[in-house]
Amino acid sequence: MMERFFQLYECLILGKAKTVLLLLTLVLAFLAYHAPTFKLDASADALVLEDDQDLEYFREFAKRYATQDFLVVTFTPQEDLLADAVLQRLDALTDELRKLEGVASVMSVLNVPLLQSPNVNINELGDGLKTLQDEGVDRELVRQEFSTSPIYANMLVSPDGKTTALQVNIENDATYRKLLERRERLRDKEKSEGLDEAQRLAYKSAQQDYKDYSVEFNQRRAKMVAEVRVILEKYKDNADIHLGGVSMITADMIDFVKKDMLVFGSGILVFVVILLSVIFRRPRWVWIPLLICISTCVAMLGFLTLVDWRMTVVSSNFVALLLIITLAICVHLVVRYRELFASEPELSQHELVMQTVRSMLKPCIYTALTTIVAFSSLVVSGIRPVIDFGWMMTLGTAVALTLVFIILPAIVVLLPKSETVPTVAGSTVFTHKFAVVAERYGKWILLISALLAVVCAIGISRLQVENRFIDFFDSKTEIYQGMELIDAQLGGTIPLEIVITAEQQANENAKVESSDDIENFDDEFGDEFDEEFDDDFGDDFGDEGDSATSVWFTTQGLSEIERIHDALEAMPETGKVLSLATLYKLMQDLLGGGIDDVQLAVAKDSLPAAISDIMIRPYLIEDRDETRISIRVKETSRELNRAEFLQKVRAYLVDEVGLQPENVQLTGLLVLYNNMLQSLYSSQILTIAAVFIAIMVMFMVLFGSLKIAILGILPNMLAAGMVLGGMGLAGIPLDMMTITIAAIAIGIGVDNAVHYLHRFRAEFPKDRDYIATMYRCHESIGRALYYTSVTVIIGFSILALSNFRPSIYFGLLTGAAMLGALLGALLLLPQLLVLFKPFGAGVASAEGRPKPAVERG
Repeated sequence: MMERFFQLYECLILGKAKTVLLLLTLVLAFLAYHAPTFKLDASADALVLEDDQDLEYFREFAKRYATQDFLVVTFTPQEDLLADAVLQRLDALTDELRKLEGVASVMSVLNVPLLQSPNVNINELGDGLKTLQDEGVDRELVRQEFSTSPIYANMLVSPDGKTTALQVNIENDATYRKLLERRERLRDKEKSEGLDEAQRLAYKSAQQDYKDYSVEFNQRRAKMVAEVRVILEKYKDNADIHLGGVSMITADMIDFVKKDMLVFGSGILVFVVILLSVIFRRPRWVWIPLLICISTCVAMLGFLTLVDWRMTVVSSNFVALLLIITLAICVHLVVRYRELFASEPELSQHELVMQTVRSMLKPCIYTALTTIVAFSSLVVSGIRPVIDFGWMMTLGTAVALTLVFIILPAIVVLLPKSETVPTVAGSTVFTHKFAVVAERYGKWILLISALLAVVCAIGISRLQVENRFIDFFDSKTEIYQGMELIDAQLGGTIPLEIVITAEQQANENAKVESSDDIENFDDEFGDEFDEEFDDDFGDDFGDEGDSATSVWFTTQGLSEIERIHDALEAMPETGKVLSLATLYKLMQDLLGGGIDDVQLAVAKDSLPAAISDIMIRPYLIEDRDETRISIRVKETSRELNRAEFLQKVRAYLVDEVGLQPENVQLTGLLVLYNNMLQSLYSSQILTIAAVFIAIMVMFMVLFGSLKIAILGILPNMLAAGMVLGGMGLAGIPLDMMTITIAAIAIGIGVDNAVHYLHRFRAEFPKDRDYIATMYRCHESIGRALYYTSVTVIIGFSILALSNFRPSIYFGLLTGAAMLGALLGALLLLPQLLVLFKPFGAGVASAEGRPKPAVERG
C-alpha cells in the first residue's frame, strides 16, 4: 500500500511540480487575502471553567445585582488633595471625561453626598445633601469623613488621604446586552432541555451575531480607553495618574497579544534565516524553509479568519509554535537530502528527492502524530481557550506536515542539482562527542537520570496553582501599576461576594428558580472579570433592589451582619468590606449611639435615592430575605491562598456564626478563578497521562515492541518531569498558559526519540553492533535533532522579551524541556538501547570507536 502511495506521490507531486506549486500558490493567495483580518479575543472564559456550577450561580447573582461597566482613574496630586488648585484640576478632568462619547457619568470626591461634614440629622436626609463643590463646606471635616466614613474610607480616598479614585461610568449598550441574553437563553435551553433543529439554527445564529457585534463593541471600548488616556496625559504633570477597569484591561490584553505575535513571529523568522544560513550555508536551504514557514502561518491565519476562530491570550503563541514546528520538519528533510547526496552523489535530483521523501515520510508522520496527540490532549482542561489552542495546534501541525512534504520536494526537484557535494558540518563532531559520552559514561548517565527522576518527583509534589493575576504583567505596565495602587490604597482588587439567605426563606428560594433569562455578561475578558473593579466601586455607588420588609433590616439582623462584617474585615487577606453593616455603622455615628427598629424604619424611609442606591439596594433583596456582603481581597498579597481563604471564610460562617451551609453562597471572580486554578493541577495530570498512553500505543504500532515503546518514552518522561519538577522547586505556579508546557514538551520532544529509534532500527541490521550503530545515528539523525532542538530552544527563548509573564515562562520552560529532550535522545536513550538491546542480541565492537558497517548477505 505504501509503495502505491509513493508511486502516486511521485507522479502527482514530483512529476507535476510546477502545476502543484501554481495551484498551491493560488490557494495560499486566497488565504493570505483573509489572513490580515483575523480577530483576537481577550476572553473571560480564560478565567473560568466551562461547566462550573459556580459560574451558573454567579450569572444569576449578576442579574439580581445588576452592575454598570466603568473605568477607574486613580489620582494622586503632588499637592494636598483638597487644595483649591487640585480640586479645580480634578473638576476639569471630570468634566472632560464626562463629555466623552459613551460615558454616562463620572463619580468622584467632588459629587458624592457628604453625611458627616458635619453630621447630618436623620430627619434632614431627604432635604438634599451637600457635596464638596457646595459653598461653605468645611474641608477639614470632609477630609475626616473621607478618611473615617464607613462608605468612603479606603475606597474613594486612600488611608493617607493622598489618592482618590474617579469612576467613569460607561453607557450600557442595549444591543450588546440583547444579543448576549439571546445567546445565553438558547445556551441554557440546550443544556437543560435540548434544542430542535430550528432552535439549533437560532442558537448558531445567536452565537454568530454576538461574536460579530462584540468586535464592534470592543473596538468602541478600545477607542474610548485610548481617548481617556489622551485626556489623562494632560494632567500627569501635576499628579500621578493610573487607569484601571475591565475595558482598559481588555484593550491592553489584545494589544499585548498583537504585539507578541508581530514581534516574536518576526523575531523567529529572522532567527530562522540566521540559523539556516549558519547550518547549511546555501541560499536555497534558507529561502525554501522560510517560504514554507510563512506559507504555513498564512494558511492557518487565513483559515482561522474564514471560520471566525479567534485567538485568545492562551493561543497568542500559536504563530511562534507553528513556525518552529514547520521549520523542524523542513530541517529533517534537508539534512536527509544532504546525507543522501553526500553518500550517493551520482543519483539524479529526482532520485535524491524521492529517496528523501521515502525515508522521512514515515518518521515525520509519526512525529507529527505525537505532536497532534499532545496538543489534542489539552481538551481535557475544561478551559475554553486552552481547548481551542489544542485544536488550533492540532490542525496547524497537520497543515505544516502537508505543506512541507508538498512544497519542499516540489521546489527542490525543479532546481538544478548542486555541483558541490555537501560536506560534514561541525555539528557532526559535536554530536559525535555525545556518542562518546554515552558509551564511556553510561553508568553515570543512568545514575544521574535516576537522581533527576527523584528530584523531579519531589518538585512535582510541590507544584502549586496559586498565583497572583497581577504577576501576569510586567511591573512597568499600566495594568500592573493600576492594580497595585488600587489594592494597596483603595481597598483591594479581587471581589468575593457572600450571599446569605434568611433560614425561613432558604428552602423557598431553593425550590423556586427564576424563569427569567439569566443575564450573561461580557465574554470579552469581561463581566466575569468585570467584578474585579465592578464591585470595588460600581456596587458601592449604585444598584437596584426591592423594597419589602426583611429580617435583615432589623437591629437583630443588622447586628448579625455587623459581627460578620467586622470579622471578615479583620482577616489579613481582605481589604474593604461593604454590607448593610456599613449603613448601620453610619447611622450609629449620626445618632451618637444605639438605634432601635422604629428608628431604622424611619431612617430607611427618609433616605434619599442617592444614599439608598449606595448603601441598601446593592446589599439587600428584601422579598428573598437575602443579604450580600462584598469583600475586596488583596490580590497583591503574597500570602494569599485562594482555596484556603475561601475555606476559612466558609468555616467561619458555618462553624462560628452558626449559619446553615445551604443558606450561604460564596461567589464572585475569586471563586471562579480559584475553581479554574484548582482544576489546572488535576487536568495537567490527566493531560500527561493521556499523552503518554497515546504515545506509548503509537510507539508500539510503529516499532512493534512494548520494550522499545517503554525505552522511547522514558527520556521524554524525564524531560517533562524536569520542567514540572523545576517549576515546583522554583515556586513557579501553573496558570492558564503553563498548563500547556508539559503536553507541548512531550509532543515535540518525543519527536527526537521517534527519529532516533527509526534511524537506529534502520542502521542496526548493517552490523548488529549497538555501539557502532549509536555512533552512526549520532552523526546522521543526531545532527538533525541537534539543529531542530537548537531552533526550538532559541526560538522559544525569544518569548522572554514579552510583557506578558505567562508568555515568558512558556518560552523559557518550553525551551528547557526541549533541551532536556535533546539530552535524553542523545545520552539516555542510546544508553538504554545498549543496555536492554531491544532490537535483539548484538556483536561486540571496538571499545571507544564506532565499528565500520558490515555488509550482511
